[in-house]
Amino acid sequence: MTGTRTFIFGAGYSARAFAHANRDFGAFAGTTRTEQKFEALRAAGISPLVFDGALTPRIEAALAETTHLVVSIAPEEAGDPVLRATRDAIGSKMPGLAWIGYLSTVGVYGDRSGGWVDETGECRPVSRRSKLRLEAERAWQALAQETGLPVAILRLSGIYGPGRNAFVNLENGTARRLVKPGQVFNRIHRDDIAGALRHLAERRLGGIFNVTDDTPAPPQDVVAYAASLMGVAPPPETDFETAQLSPMARSFYGENKRVANTALRRAGYRLRFVDYRAALDHMWAAGDWAEGAARSPMKRQ
Repeated sequence: MTGTRTFIFGAGYSARAFAHANRDFGAFAGTTRTEQKFEALRAAGISPLVFDGALTPRIEAALAETTHLVVSIAPEEAGDPVLRATRDAIGSKMPGLAWIGYLSTVGVYGDRSGGWVDETGECRPVSRRSKLRLEAERAWQALAQETGLPVAILRLSGIYGPGRNAFVNLENGTARRLVKPGQVFNRIHRDDIAGALRHLAERRLGGIFNVTDDTPAPPQDVVAYAASLMGVAPPPETDFETAQLSPMARSFYGENKRVANTALRRAGYRLRFVDYRAALDHMWAAGDWAEGAARSPMKRQ
């Protein structure tokens, strides 16, 4: 798309994949916290900038030409740092801005005791981080009401892809098969995050969209399937109740739900990887599963 200029606040794992896969979409600029990460952004086709909570002259200049804004920075106790820094600019100094995408989390739904929830479901966040996400979502939605700009809230499930997956964990010896009866999680491959962003941005669609796969599954099943593709024995099953976990890791298991991507499908997007099996099959066949990951010799059991 000629003339399209996308600015990404927080050009991390998923956002870099979006830029890298969509170079035909136009020019990309994006931020990171330190100059040490500039090379990674450049490799993805992103002009790098440092953002520490305040707009610099270089960021302001880039924003003045921005047509699509993607926000992938976690909110703070004081609110969303990007909205706090850019509110005035969005209102008066970004004349070409046509669409905003905010990357959030399915954690805003809280626990459903294994039941299904879609975009129409009530948000009942449990963790503080999910409560802050919901507050940030509402702030961006309020901005949409004020400005008339389409703001898409993309609620992401567990992110994986090259360099971040069960293959890497098996190779590094960090994979675990924690078993909590009835527990399931949704997941999303980073390429489908990139695809959903492109789809919504290109069509300038606003609203709430669950960006998640079609098959919520027990986490131990994912590890076992990856091990079968690698031809190695999976780690033994471990009872969740007796496992030694960090408070944050244990908190993830406190929420059990099946998340549907109803609105995303109605918007016309079709997942590239409908479940973890399709994604793991592809990564194993393509040989790109270890991309960017720190690797150690395979620990065969």
